[in-house]
Amino acid sequence: MRIRREDVEAVREQSKLEDVIGEQVALRPAGVGSLKGLCPFHDEKSPSFNVRPSVGLYHCFGCGEGGDVISFVQKVDHLSFAESVERLAARIGIELRYEDDGGAPASGRRDQIGQRQRLIDANRVASVFFQDQLATLPDAQQARQFLVDRGFDQAAAAHFGVGFAPRGGEVALKHLRQRGFTEEDLLASGLAGTGRRGLYDRFRGRLLWPIRDVTGDVVGFGARRIFDDDGIEAKYLNTPDTVLYKKSQVLYGVDLAKREISKSRQVVVVEGYTDVMACHLAGIETAVATCGTAFGADHIRIVRRLIGDDQRAGGKVIFTFDGDGAGQKAALRAFEEDQRFVAQTFIAVAPAGMDPCELRLQRGEEAVRELIESRQPLFEFKIRSEIKDVDLNTAEGRVQGLRMTAPVVAAIRDPALRPEYARQLAGWLGMEIEPVNRAVNQALRQGPGGAAHDPHRRGPDPAASRPVPPSRPDAQDPVAAIERQALECLLQVPRLVPAVDSDALESDAFRVPMYRAVHDAIRAAGGMSVAAGMSGPAWVNAVQESAPDAVESMITELAVAPLPADREEALARYAASVVLRVAEMDLIRRIGDLRSRVQRMGAEGDGGAFAELLAAETARRNLRDRINGG
Repeated sequence: MRIRREDVEAVREQSKLEDVIGEQVALRPAGVGSLKGLCPFHDEKSPSFNVRPSVGLYHCFGCGEGGDVISFVQKVDHLSFAESVERLAARIGIELRYEDDGGAPASGRRDQIGQRQRLIDANRVASVFFQDQLATLPDAQQARQFLVDRGFDQAAAAHFGVGFAPRGGEVALKHLRQRGFTEEDLLASGLAGTGRRGLYDRFRGRLLWPIRDVTGDVVGFGARRIFDDDGIEAKYLNTPDTVLYKKSQVLYGVDLAKREISKSRQVVVVEGYTDVMACHLAGIETAVATCGTAFGADHIRIVRRLIGDDQRAGGKVIFTFDGDGAGQKAALRAFEEDQRFVAQTFIAVAPAGMDPCELRLQRGEEAVRELIESRQPLFEFKIRSEIKDVDLNTAEGRVQGLRMTAPVVAAIRDPALRPEYARQLAGWLGMEIEPVNRAVNQALRQGPGGAAHDPHRRGPDPAASRPVPPSRPDAQDPVAAIERQALECLLQVPRLVPAVDSDALESDAFRVPMYRAVHDAIRAAGGMSVAAGMSGPAWVNAVQESAPDAVESMITELAVAPLPADREEALARYAASVVLRVAEMDLIRRIGDLRSRVQRMGAEGDGGAFAELLAAETARRNLRDRINGG
């Protein structure tokens, strides 16, 4: 099921880019039709994040991030394309239509969105109510003392939205009914359960942590047992699976941590709600926790969306586990999921079996920071765990250790890192490097089918058939500078450029490969004659759709780049001059070819070539006059 294309375009056209971005970034004027601010995607002191509402695009000249209003919401809130369109549609009041793969109308998604919003509203109202009860209800004293005993004051509780559900089984439900929520809503949200006497508050008498998704919407709750007479023995009780909440797909604290995770490309995975609180208060603002389940594939997908999949950027995932036996087992389970990450994975094991909350309480916030700094690579942890019970003082023990650990080293996805671990393994085992290398290489070959095998390659290497994108133009090249300026005008102010001259430019008029590819996309989209009848955002979007994927980001950059003139008359003169200079450079190259041709013909001459040369020289003088005269 997908959103109809025309509805997506309506959302893109009607969502004011400057308003949506302005909610996240303080923007200020930066030349004609341009706004500028500090980039939300990387740390910077001087603003390099440009927004051009007239073409509906943004681009950061510092980190290279760019796109339209939909991609901004995708990136800043870490949503899918459809979720971003739905969020923007709700913001501007557009009712979306859905269709199946065959184009037939479908309503299931729309109905689901309506229910989802009701449940989000119910959870939000409940969260505020629970927070108020924790702060004011005398019956919540024991819950408040629980937090104090763990080093959390009232401000910390408020920052994380911690609340308390009254012990009376219907107090919270009565409040929610008064706010207009039905029994169906309360059951579907997981806030209520059904007993012999009807509905009751699922979390009554418990300390509550609101669990939010990456956008900040409350999707569920984690509830801690406080009173000895609580009828439910389980220490923690979570929201059951609902339309909003699936425990294998949420991470507690991700709403608070997402921005710092994206900027630092680091995520710290802890085990409990109070551990997240302790880490954040100690300055580790990238901490998140699972909600009563093991860290699994769905959690990894969330993390990958936050830190990205670029191995060159050096992302880090740091797991913290208790130092006891259960913590050790959890760490080894995490290792099994390591290969799903592009980022490097590490483990930090707290001393004396303490978790981050206990560590902060007993040794202070600096100890929590030191715990994260003392992390060791998960591969090292795994290898050392494999050989810790092996007697390495004997030849048999060393060989046994090698057999156990060579497959671990062979499983390292980075071929540059693999030999380094082979060398370290040789040292840990007390063996020469040659037999260790042979064992690792043999483990590599013993993949599926017994053939040479990289355990992380799924099918053919997509990079082998992917076309190599044009390299980035040299900023110091004067030809590249003129071509760039011309393309900026063709994309941003097509109505101001000389249309006939622009559309007459052939593909090879642009000599810089990247800029030639952009110009080819402009020609494929119909050129200036088509651009004249389109809005700015629609024109740039048409060019992007006509371009290969490797060129789209350059089109965004050119469409957002500031132009030097601040008045339309001056801008029109500038746009005409840079486009005509590209035409002139192309004509100069042609004149050079014709002169060479005439000289090669010698005395016999070539009347046709000579006449063509004269015509070209005349055309060049006319172009020069037009450039000089504006």
